[in-house]
Amino acid sequence: MASQSASERTNAHRRRMLGLRQDLTSFWFLLPILAVFVVLFAVPLVQTIIYSVTDFNGYSLNMHYVGWKNYHSVFTDSSTMQGLVFTILYAVAQTVLVTIFAIPLAVTLNRKFWGRNFARSLFFFFSVPSLAIMGMVWKYIFSPMKSGVFNTILGVFGLGPVPWLSNSTLARCCVIFIAVWAQIGWHATLYLAFLQSIPGDLYEQATVDGATSRQQFVHITLPQLIPGIVTSSFLLMSGGLKVYDLPYTMTKGGPGYSTYTVTQSIIQQGIGQSQYGLGSALAVLFTLATALVVFAQMGAASLISRRFQ
Repeated sequence: MASQSASERTNAHRRRMLGLRQDLTSFWFLLPILAVFVVLFAVPLVQTIIYSVTDFNGYSLNMHYVGWKNYHSVFTDSSTMQGLVFTILYAVAQTVLVTIFAIPLAVTLNRKFWGRNFARSLFFFFSVPSLAIMGMVWKYIFSPMKSGVFNTILGVFGLGPVPWLSNSTLARCCVIFIAVWAQIGWHATLYLAFLQSIPGDLYEQATVDGATSRQQFVHITLPQLIPGIVTSSFLLMSGGLKVYDLPYTMTKGGPGYSTYTVTQSIIQQGIGQSQYGLGSALAVLFTLATALVVFAQMGAASLISRRFQ
C-alpha cells in the first residue's frame, strides 16, 4: 500500500510538471500576440483617452487639461451628429440587405447547372477590388452631370439628368447600393461554404415526407445557416460602423454632411484641423459605442444559436 501510494504521488507530480510545461509553452506562443496587442492597441488606446481630455493639437507637447470639454463639443457639433446618423444607417442597411440577397444567391449557386463555377467566380470577383477603387469608378458612373454614364443612357431615351450624387437622399442610396453590390458575392461564398456542409440526407428525407422547396428552405436550410448568418452579420456590422473609404471617394461626405461618417469626422477634425483632443474624444466615444453594438450582437447571436440547436 505504501509503495502504491508513493507511485500515485509520483505520477501526480509528473502530471503537474507536464501541465506546467504545457502552460509555459502556450505562454511563449501567446507572448508575440500579446506584445502586438499591447503595442498596437492598448498603448494607443490609453494615449487616445489621455489626449481626449486635453487641448493637444498634434504638434506641441505643451497641452493643457480641459476636462469634458471635448466630449461636450462632440455632442453639440451638427456635422458629427449627422455623420453618426449616416454611419448607423449605412451599417444597418448593408447588413440587412446583404443578408437578404446573399442567402438566396448562395442557395442558387449551390445547385447544379451549366456554368456554375463561372457564375461563382463572377459574383465573387465583385468583392475583390477595394471599396475605395469602386467608389472612384462609381463616382463617374453616378455623376450628376450629363456626361455621367447613367445620365448619358437616360439622355438617349430623352430623359433629363438625375442628381445622383448631388441630392442628399439619392447620394445615401447610391453609397449603400454600391456597398451592398460589392459585398453580396463574398458573403454568398461564405454562405455557400455552410450550405455544402449540410447533410444531403436531410433534404432526401424531407422530400420523401412530401416537403416543398419552400418548407425545406425554412425548416432545414435557414436553421443550418444560423452560424453563417451570425458570422456574416458580425463582419458586416463591424465593417459598416468604421466605414470611410467608399463614402469619401464617392462624395467626400456630401452633399452637405449627408454621407459624412464618424471615421471621416475623426480624421478631419483630429488630423485635418489639428484638433487631436477633440478627435480623440470622438474616437473614444466611437470605440465604446462600437463595442456595445458588437457585444449586443454577439449576445443576440448566441441566443439565436441556442434556439436553433
